[in-house]
Amino acid sequence: MNDPPRWIAVGRITRAHGVKGEVAVLPLSEVESRFQPRSRVYLGESDERPLVVRSSRPDRGRLLVVFEGIDDRTAADRLAGAYVFVPASESPEPPEGAFWAHQLIGCEVVTEEGRSFGPLRDVVHTIANDVWVAGEGDHEVLVPALKDLVVSVDLAARRIVVRDVPGLTAP
Repeated sequence: MNDPPRWIAVGRITRAHGVKGEVAVLPLSEVESRFQPRSRVYLGESDERPLVVRSSRPDRGRLLVVFEGIDDRTAADRLAGAYVFVPASESPEPPEGAFWAHQLIGCEVVTEEGRSFGPLRDVVHTIANDVWVAGEGDHEVLVPALKDLVVSVDLAARRIVVRDVPGLTAP
């Protein structure tokens, strides 16, 4: 059984913007306060490299962010391509009956009959609905996250039970 992740990626720094240390960030979080002034995020999945937001502003589907201590283009260029994280413990509770993707990753996915598809490896967000990717190695099963298909989610037991739909979940 896989443990839930301890860190959550909340953004990806795509590039430097301008010459005063501002960076373009693609937000990966639905929590709007993640990039508000004085918010803290981390480079990498540890608390060794904290970044404190000095300011942020929206710009064409992304955010332009200034971090404390990143004061010029050279320093900003060094951040390009990096993901920024927060501890999973800092996530607010999701709405009733919903789950954050990081809570589901690693849960064992099984059918009502007990056939295992392996751990849930990814959550793909689509226009229609989320799709859960389960499996190990080269074997993967795509499970639409629909109320008619998902029987139960037990985060404490790290187990997701789904209906066995011929053609969709067949081996």
